[in-house]
Amino acid sequence: MTELVDAGTSPKRGTKDYGINNTGSETKMSETEASRQEQFSGTKDVAGSHKFDEKRLEDYMAAHVEGFEGPLTVRQFKGGQSNPTYQLVTPKRKYVLRRKPPGKLLPSAHAVDREYKVITALGTTGFPVPRTYCLCEDDSVIGTMFYIMDMVEGRVLWEPLMPTQDKETRWKIYASLNETMARLHTVDYEKIGLGDFGKPGNYFARQISRWSKQYVASEAETIPEMNRLMEWLPENVPQDDSTSIVHGDYRLDNTVLHPAEPKVIAVLDWELSTLGHPLGDFTYSLMQWVMPGQGTGGGTGSIKTADLKSLGIPTLDEYIAMYCERTNRSGIENLDFYFSYNFFRLAGILQGIAGRVRDGTASSEHAKQMAANVRPLAEEAWIYAQRAGAK
Repeated sequence: MTELVDAGTSPKRGTKDYGINNTGSETKMSETEASRQEQFSGTKDVAGSHKFDEKRLEDYMAAHVEGFEGPLTVRQFKGGQSNPTYQLVTPKRKYVLRRKPPGKLLPSAHAVDREYKVITALGTTGFPVPRTYCLCEDDSVIGTMFYIMDMVEGRVLWEPLMPTQDKETRWKIYASLNETMARLHTVDYEKIGLGDFGKPGNYFARQISRWSKQYVASEAETIPEMNRLMEWLPENVPQDDSTSIVHGDYRLDNTVLHPAEPKVIAVLDWELSTLGHPLGDFTYSLMQWVMPGQGTGGGTGSIKTADLKSLGIPTLDEYIAMYCERTNRSGIENLDFYFSYNFFRLAGILQGIAGRVRDGTASSEHAKQMAANVRPLAEEAWIYAQRAGAK
């Protein structure tokens, strides 16, 4: 959930920012939209708990980053719930550093080494990812593992309704998001050295087990729906073991758009990526169409109640049809199961954030607000499970 650039996307105080409301008419950007854009866009001073020896990092970069020339200035990006992310500024160029957070961590979480591996491999195919420079596994440099990549110049938009864009542009951006995901799911992962990036097959069972364990490890209160889901989901997985690279958190604000064109030029935040089922990944990207109300839902946003036609945003069926055409599918069955699974998965992820709040390792000041969504997400997951036949 990291913004690598701030090319005019952050609202300026004292200026008029016009967007589009749910009926498609021109209106001043709402306080919620402006606040979300301002909260997550751009950089800030490095938080006290995330500071490190900047001179030591500069020395490391001089030895390991091709073409590096100091002096180095370090800022921290506002966005991001999981891995602290920094802007590294030098006189000639900017870089981005992603690191594991300090402190107590859940097993297998914050896998910046996996992020580095998949981004580096995909870069060899021309897939839109930043160029990577180095992975440092030596904790003595800044305290935890990290990697360094280019900062991609472009725009990061945080609102799925895109209030500052016009109707035609919205459609083209959604088409580019769809095309980019379809492209990811058709990459020959073995050919680019990612045959060991995960275990092919049995993806949903493994994911349900993983997020169940994370939920239990971080559980703060009893949520009956989560307990029911942990029993029902493993027994009702669709019988299809298709395998591809999956991003795990694919959505608008995890991409960088071209500075002037409605086109994805970089996909960010690969912490949850693995080899898995492409439909698990794709249906996660559909969550904003079914997320209740206008809540953030853990970052996925909601366009459920919007007048999509007047806004120029594809409907759920139109977006699914785009993806199916690009991946040679006749359609997608078992949507209720996939939505139940993804609401459950989101609840598990946010419960992990709640656990980090409790343990003092959460990397975002907004983490408490995110954690409050666990129960409503679990309740929504159980509704879809019941639609899929759960009793």
